[in-house]
Amino acid sequence: MYSIQPKKVIILNILGILNKYTDAEHTLSQKEIQQKLESEYSMKVERKAIKRNLMDLIDFGCQIEYNETPRTKLNPQTGEYEENNILSDFYIEHDFDNSELRLLIDSIVFSSHIPQGDKMRLIEKLERLSNVYFRTSMKHVATAQSKGDATNALFFTIEVLNEAISNGKQVKFHYDEYGTDKKLHHRKNAEGKVREYVINPYQIAATNGRYYLVCNYDKYDEIANYRLDRISDIEILETDAKPITDLPGIGKRFDLSKYMNEHIYMFADETVRAKFIATKGILNDVMDFFGKEAKFSDITDDTFTVTVYISELDMELFAMQFATEVTVIEPASLAEKCKNNIIKAAERYKNYVSE
Repeated sequence: MYSIQPKKVIILNILGILNKYTDAEHTLSQKEIQQKLESEYSMKVERKAIKRNLMDLIDFGCQIEYNETPRTKLNPQTGEYEENNILSDFYIEHDFDNSELRLLIDSIVFSSHIPQGDKMRLIEKLERLSNVYFRTSMKHVATAQSKGDATNALFFTIEVLNEAISNGKQVKFHYDEYGTDKKLHHRKNAEGKVREYVINPYQIAATNGRYYLVCNYDKYDEIANYRLDRISDIEILETDAKPITDLPGIGKRFDLSKYMNEHIYMFADETVRAKFIATKGILNDVMDFFGKEAKFSDITDDTFTVTVYISELDMELFAMQFATEVTVIEPASLAEKCKNNIIKAAERYKNYVSE
Protein backbone atom coordinates (compact mmCIF):
# COMPACT_ATOMS: atom_id res chain seq x y z
CA MET A 1 0.00 0.00 0.00
CA TYR A 2 1.24 3.49 -0.84
CA SER A 3 2.13 5.47 2.29
CA ILE A 4 2.69 9.20 2.47
CA GLN A 5 6.18 10.11 3.67
CA PRO A 6 6.34 12.37 6.73
CA LYS A 7 7.91 15.29 4.85
CA LYS A 8 4.94 15.40 2.54
CA VAL A 9 2.50 15.86 5.38
CA ILE A 10 4.41 18.61 7.19
CA ILE A 11 2.34 21.28 5.48
CA LEU A 12 -0.93 19.57 6.50
CA ASN A 13 0.22 19.18 10.09
CA ILE A 14 1.23 22.85 10.28
CA LEU A 15 -2.20 23.82 8.98
CA GLY A 16 -3.80 21.54 11.57
CA ILE A 17 -1.77 23.18 14.36
CA LEU A 18 -2.79 26.66 13.22
CA ASN A 19 -6.46 25.65 13.09
CA LYS A 20 -6.31 23.99 16.50
CA TYR A 21 -4.28 26.49 18.49
CA THR A 22 -4.47 29.95 16.92
CA ASP A 23 -6.67 32.94 16.37
CA ALA A 24 -6.07 36.71 16.52
CA GLU A 25 -5.62 36.51 20.31
CA HIS A 26 -3.58 33.30 20.33
CA THR A 27 -0.58 33.24 18.00
CA LEU A 28 2.38 30.91 17.53
CA SER A 29 5.99 31.58 16.65
CA GLN A 30 7.90 29.37 14.23
CA LYS A 31 9.69 27.83 17.21
CA GLU A 32 6.37 27.01 18.92
CA ILE A 33 5.08 25.43 15.71
CA GLN A 34 8.29 23.41 15.58
CA GLN A 35 7.73 22.21 19.15
CA LYS A 36 4.13 21.20 18.48
CA LEU A 37 5.13 19.28 15.37
CA GLU A 38 7.49 17.27 17.53
CA SER A 39 5.16 16.80 20.52
CA GLU A 40 1.95 16.03 18.57
CA TYR A 41 3.24 14.41 15.36
CA SER A 42 6.73 13.17 16.40
CA MET A 43 8.20 15.20 13.56
CA LYS A 44 11.53 17.00 13.85
CA VAL A 45 11.46 19.83 11.32
CA GLU A 46 13.99 22.59 10.72
CA ARG A 47 12.88 26.18 11.18
CA LYS A 48 13.59 26.96 7.52
CA ALA A 49 11.24 24.18 6.44
CA ILE A 50 8.52 25.53 8.73
CA LYS A 51 8.84 29.03 7.23
CA ARG A 52 8.79 27.61 3.71
CA ASN A 53 5.64 25.61 4.37
CA LEU A 54 3.95 28.58 6.03
CA MET A 55 4.67 30.70 2.95
CA ASP A 56 3.36 27.91 0.72
CA LEU A 57 0.10 27.82 2.70
CA ILE A 58 -0.28 31.56 2.25
CA ASP A 59 0.39 31.19 -1.48
CA PHE A 60 -2.28 28.50 -1.62
CA GLY A 61 -4.82 31.00 -0.29
CA CYS A 62 -4.94 30.11 3.41
CA GLN A 63 -5.91 33.12 5.52
CA ILE A 64 -2.76 33.13 7.65
CA GLU A 65 -1.67 36.34 9.33
CA TYR A 66 1.70 37.14 10.94
CA ASN A 67 3.91 39.99 12.13
CA GLU A 68 7.01 41.04 10.22
CA THR A 69 9.82 42.68 12.22
CA PRO A 70 12.93 44.16 10.52
CA ARG A 71 16.24 42.98 11.96
CA THR A 72 19.83 44.06 11.28
CA LYS A 73 22.42 41.31 11.56
CA LEU A 74 26.16 41.10 10.89
CA ASN A 75 27.15 38.80 8.06
CA PRO A 76 30.37 37.08 9.23
CA GLN A 77 31.37 36.24 5.68
CA THR A 78 31.19 39.79 4.31
CA GLY A 79 31.68 41.70 7.54
CA GLU A 80 28.71 43.87 6.64
CA TYR A 81 25.41 44.41 8.39
CA GLU A 82 22.41 43.09 6.50
CA GLU A 83 18.71 43.68 7.01
CA ASN A 84 16.18 40.89 6.97
CA ASN A 85 12.69 40.35 8.37
CA ILE A 86 11.71 38.10 11.23
CA LEU A 87 8.28 36.50 10.83
CA SER A 88 6.37 35.74 14.02
CA ASP A 89 2.93 35.62 15.69
CA PHE A 90 1.33 33.33 13.12
CA TYR A 91 -2.41 32.67 13.30
CA ILE A 92 -5.16 31.59 10.94
CA GLU A 93 -8.39 33.47 10.31
CA HIS A 94 -11.18 30.97 10.87
CA ASP A 95 -14.26 30.95 8.62
CA PHE A 96 -16.42 31.75 11.66
CA ASP A 97 -15.41 33.96 14.53
CA ASN A 98 -16.30 32.85 18.06
CA SER A 99 -19.38 35.06 18.35
CA GLU A 100 -20.79 33.65 15.09
CA LEU A 101 -20.16 30.08 16.22
CA ARG A 102 -21.77 30.82 19.58
CA LEU A 103 -24.84 32.17 17.79
CA LEU A 104 -25.12 28.99 15.72
CA ILE A 105 -24.62 26.78 18.76
CA ASP A 106 -27.21 28.71 20.77
CA SER A 107 -29.73 28.26 17.96
CA ILE A 108 -29.23 24.50 18.30
CA VAL A 109 -29.35 24.57 22.10
CA PHE A 110 -32.70 26.34 22.13
CA SER A 111 -34.26 24.34 19.29
CA SER A 112 -37.10 22.18 20.52
CA HIS A 113 -37.29 20.07 17.35
CA ILE A 114 -33.76 18.60 17.34
CA PRO A 115 -33.23 15.31 19.24
CA GLN A 116 -30.85 15.50 22.21
CA GLY A 117 -28.19 13.24 20.71
CA ASP A 118 -28.18 15.17 17.46
CA LYS A 119 -27.84 18.45 19.36
CA MET A 120 -24.61 17.28 20.95
CA ARG A 121 -23.29 15.89 17.66
CA LEU A 122 -23.99 19.15 15.80
CA ILE A 123 -22.48 21.26 18.57
CA GLU A 124 -19.30 19.15 18.51
CA LYS A 125 -19.03 19.66 14.74
CA LEU A 126 -19.40 23.41 15.11
CA GLU A 127 -16.84 23.50 17.92
CA ARG A 128 -14.30 21.87 15.59
CA LEU A 129 -14.57 24.88 13.28
CA SER A 130 -12.72 26.93 15.89
CA ASN A 131 -9.74 26.27 18.17
CA VAL A 132 -9.13 24.66 21.55
CA TYR A 133 -9.73 27.93 23.38
CA PHE A 134 -13.25 28.22 22.04
CA ARG A 135 -14.00 24.59 22.88
CA THR A 136 -12.84 25.18 26.45
CA SER A 137 -15.18 28.15 26.78
CA MET A 138 -18.11 25.99 25.61
CA LYS A 139 -17.72 23.30 28.29
CA HIS A 140 -20.40 24.97 30.39
CA VAL A 141 -23.00 24.78 27.62
CA ALA A 142 -25.92 22.52 28.50
CA THR A 143 -28.66 21.62 26.08
CA ALA A 144 -32.28 21.62 27.13
CA GLN A 145 -34.00 18.29 26.63
CA SER A 146 -36.07 18.27 23.43
CA LYS A 147 -39.77 18.05 24.01
CA GLY A 148 -41.80 15.24 22.50
CA ASP A 149 -40.62 12.26 20.51
CA ALA A 150 -38.24 13.97 18.08
CA THR A 151 -36.02 11.45 16.30
CA ASN A 152 -33.45 11.29 13.53
CA ALA A 153 -36.42 11.05 11.13
CA LEU A 154 -36.51 14.85 11.18
CA PHE A 155 -33.24 15.08 9.25
CA PHE A 156 -34.42 12.46 6.77
CA THR A 157 -37.65 14.43 6.29
CA ILE A 158 -35.65 17.60 5.57
CA GLU A 159 -33.50 15.79 3.02
CA VAL A 160 -36.52 14.31 1.24
CA LEU A 161 -38.33 17.64 1.16
CA ASN A 162 -35.27 19.48 -0.15
CA GLU A 163 -35.03 16.97 -2.99
CA ALA A 164 -38.76 17.15 -3.75
CA ILE A 165 -38.81 20.96 -3.73
CA SER A 166 -35.70 21.15 -5.95
CA ASN A 167 -37.21 18.73 -8.47
CA GLY A 168 -40.78 20.08 -8.30
CA LYS A 169 -42.30 16.78 -7.16
CA GLN A 170 -45.16 15.93 -4.83
CA VAL A 171 -44.67 14.04 -1.58
CA LYS A 172 -46.91 11.86 0.52
CA PHE A 173 -46.71 11.27 4.25
CA HIS A 174 -48.58 10.57 7.46
CA TYR A 175 -49.09 13.40 9.94
CA ASP A 176 -48.80 12.59 13.64
CA GLU A 177 -50.47 13.99 16.74
CA TYR A 178 -50.34 13.15 20.42
CA GLY A 179 -52.75 10.92 22.27
CA THR A 180 -53.37 10.96 26.01
CA ASP A 181 -50.76 8.21 26.28
CA LYS A 182 -48.20 10.97 25.45
CA LYS A 183 -47.21 9.15 22.27
CA LEU A 184 -47.45 10.24 18.65
CA HIS A 185 -50.03 8.50 16.45
CA HIS A 186 -50.91 8.87 12.78
CA ARG A 187 -53.78 11.30 12.30
CA LYS A 188 -57.00 9.57 11.21
CA ASN A 189 -59.94 10.65 9.10
CA ALA A 190 -63.61 10.73 10.16
CA GLU A 191 -63.95 7.00 9.39
CA GLY A 192 -61.10 6.17 11.75
CA LYS A 193 -58.64 5.23 8.99
CA VAL A 194 -55.08 6.54 8.91
CA ARG A 195 -55.04 9.66 6.77
CA GLU A 196 -52.49 9.92 3.95
CA TYR A 197 -51.45 13.39 2.84
CA VAL A 198 -50.44 14.16 -0.74
CA ILE A 199 -48.67 17.51 -0.67
CA ASN A 200 -47.18 20.05 -3.07
CA PRO A 201 -44.10 21.25 -1.12
CA TYR A 202 -42.81 24.82 -1.59
CA GLN A 203 -40.64 26.05 1.28
CA ILE A 204 -39.17 24.95 4.61
CA ALA A 205 -39.41 27.70 7.22
CA ALA A 206 -38.05 27.91 10.77
CA THR A 207 -40.04 29.83 13.37
CA ASN A 208 -41.01 29.51 17.02
CA GLY A 209 -38.16 27.03 17.52
CA ARG A 210 -39.55 24.58 14.96
CA TYR A 211 -39.42 23.71 11.26
CA TYR A 212 -42.55 24.05 9.16
CA LEU A 213 -43.37 22.95 5.63
CA VAL A 214 -45.12 25.66 3.61
CA CYS A 215 -47.10 23.73 1.04
CA ASN A 216 -50.44 22.98 -0.56
CA TYR A 217 -52.60 19.99 0.39
CA ASP A 218 -53.44 18.64 -3.02
CA LYS A 219 -57.20 18.48 -2.42
CA TYR A 220 -57.50 22.22 -1.80
CA ASP A 221 -56.37 25.53 -3.28
CA GLU A 222 -54.83 27.32 -0.33
CA ILE A 223 -51.49 27.27 1.44
CA ALA A 224 -51.06 24.87 4.36
CA ASN A 225 -48.36 24.54 7.02
CA TYR A 226 -47.17 21.32 8.64
CA ARG A 227 -44.62 20.81 11.40
CA LEU A 228 -41.72 18.73 10.12
CA ASP A 229 -41.28 16.90 13.42
CA ARG A 230 -44.84 15.57 13.06
CA ILE A 231 -44.32 14.22 9.52
CA SER A 232 -43.59 10.50 9.18
CA ASP A 233 -43.23 7.89 6.42
CA ILE A 234 -42.49 10.56 3.82
CA GLU A 235 -41.97 9.56 0.18
CA ILE A 236 -41.33 11.48 -3.04
CA LEU A 237 -43.91 10.84 -5.76
CA GLU A 238 -43.37 10.78 -9.51
CA THR A 239 -46.13 13.35 -10.04
CA ASP A 240 -45.23 17.01 -10.57
CA ALA A 241 -46.12 19.45 -7.80
CA LYS A 242 -48.70 22.13 -8.44
CA PRO A 243 -46.85 25.46 -8.82
CA ILE A 244 -47.50 27.81 -5.92
CA THR A 245 -48.33 30.57 -8.38
CA ASP A 246 -51.36 28.49 -9.48
CA LEU A 247 -52.96 28.98 -6.06
CA PRO A 248 -55.61 31.72 -5.88
CA GLY A 249 -54.37 35.03 -4.53
CA ILE A 250 -50.64 34.24 -4.73
CA GLY A 251 -49.84 36.17 -7.89
CA LYS A 252 -46.66 35.85 -9.92
CA ARG A 253 -44.33 35.47 -6.94
CA PHE A 254 -44.65 34.04 -3.45
CA ASP A 255 -43.06 36.27 -0.79
CA LEU A 256 -42.05 33.92 2.04
CA SER A 257 -40.86 36.76 4.29
CA LYS A 258 -44.20 38.55 4.00
CA TYR A 259 -46.06 35.29 4.59
CA MET A 260 -44.05 34.56 7.75
CA ASN A 261 -44.66 38.06 9.10
CA GLU A 262 -48.40 37.60 8.62
CA HIS A 263 -48.50 34.08 10.14
CA ILE A 264 -46.56 34.33 13.39
CA TYR A 265 -48.07 31.11 14.78
CA MET A 266 -48.08 29.41 11.36
CA PHE A 267 -51.86 29.11 11.02
CA ALA A 268 -52.58 28.96 7.31
CA ASP A 269 -55.84 30.93 7.18
CA GLU A 270 -56.68 34.18 5.42
CA THR A 271 -54.74 37.36 6.17
CA VAL A 272 -56.79 40.28 7.52
CA ARG A 273 -56.15 43.90 8.42
CA ALA A 274 -56.35 43.86 12.20
CA LYS A 275 -56.33 46.77 14.62
CA PHE A 276 -55.92 46.52 18.37
CA ILE A 277 -55.22 48.73 21.37
CA ALA A 278 -52.28 47.64 23.54
CA THR A 279 -50.84 48.86 26.79
CA LYS A 280 -47.34 50.33 26.75
CA GLY A 281 -46.22 47.43 28.96
CA ILE A 282 -46.17 45.01 26.01
CA LEU A 283 -44.53 47.33 23.47
CA ASN A 284 -41.48 45.07 23.30
CA ASP A 285 -43.69 42.03 22.73
CA VAL A 286 -45.54 43.80 19.93
CA MET A 287 -42.23 44.61 18.24
CA ASP A 288 -40.99 41.04 18.73
CA PHE A 289 -44.12 39.56 17.13
CA PHE A 290 -44.89 42.08 14.39
CA GLY A 291 -41.67 43.99 13.77
CA LYS A 292 -41.42 47.37 12.12
CA GLU A 293 -44.23 46.56 9.70
CA ALA A 294 -46.71 47.28 12.49
CA LYS A 295 -48.29 50.75 12.25
CA PHE A 296 -48.73 52.75 15.46
CA SER A 297 -51.36 55.43 16.03
CA ASP A 298 -53.39 57.13 18.80
CA ILE A 299 -50.45 56.99 21.18
CA THR A 300 -51.22 58.02 24.78
CA ASP A 301 -49.27 57.84 28.02
CA ASP A 302 -50.61 54.34 28.69
CA THR A 303 -51.73 52.79 25.39
CA PHE A 304 -51.15 52.78 21.64
CA THR A 305 -53.13 51.45 18.70
CA VAL A 306 -51.54 48.90 16.37
CA THR A 307 -52.53 48.06 12.79
CA VAL A 308 -51.10 44.90 11.23
CA TYR A 309 -51.79 42.49 8.38
CA ILE A 310 -51.98 39.05 9.96
CA SER A 311 -53.65 35.66 9.87
CA GLU A 312 -56.97 35.98 11.68
CA LEU A 313 -56.26 32.89 13.81
CA ASP A 314 -52.82 34.26 14.67
CA MET A 315 -54.37 37.54 15.80
CA GLU A 316 -56.95 35.67 17.85
CA LEU A 317 -54.26 33.66 19.62
CA PHE A 318 -52.08 36.73 20.21
CA ALA A 319 -55.06 38.55 21.72
CA MET A 320 -55.74 35.62 24.07
CA GLN A 321 -52.08 35.38 25.05
CA PHE A 322 -52.12 39.05 26.09
CA ALA A 323 -55.79 39.21 27.01
CA THR A 324 -55.24 41.63 29.89
CA GLU A 325 -53.17 43.99 27.75
CA VAL A 326 -54.80 43.85 24.28
CA THR A 327 -58.21 44.90 22.96
CA VAL A 328 -58.99 43.95 19.36
CA ILE A 329 -61.18 46.56 17.67
CA GLU A 330 -61.04 45.59 13.97
CA PRO A 331 -62.34 43.68 12.17
CA ALA A 332 -65.57 43.65 14.18
CA SER A 333 -66.08 39.90 13.66
CA LEU A 334 -62.64 39.18 15.14
CA ALA A 335 -63.30 41.52 18.08
CA GLU A 336 -66.50 39.58 18.76
CA LYS A 337 -64.61 36.26 18.68
CA CYS A 338 -62.02 37.56 21.14
CA LYS A 339 -64.73 38.82 23.48
CA ASN A 340 -66.51 35.44 23.37
CA ASN A 341 -63.22 33.64 24.01
CA ILE A 342 -62.69 35.66 27.17
CA ILE A 343 -66.25 34.96 28.31
CA LYS A 344 -65.77 31.23 27.72
CA ALA A 345 -62.46 31.31 29.58
CA ALA A 346 -64.10 33.01 32.55
CA GLU A 347 -66.92 30.44 32.54
CA ARG A 348 -64.45 27.58 32.79
CA TYR A 349 -63.11 28.96 36.07
CA LYS A 350 -66.49 29.33 37.78
CA ASN A 351 -66.45 25.82 39.23
CA TYR A 352 -62.89 26.17 40.53
CA VAL A 353 -62.72 29.70 41.91
CA SER A 354 -65.06 31.04 44.56
CA GLU A 355 -66.67 34.39 43.86
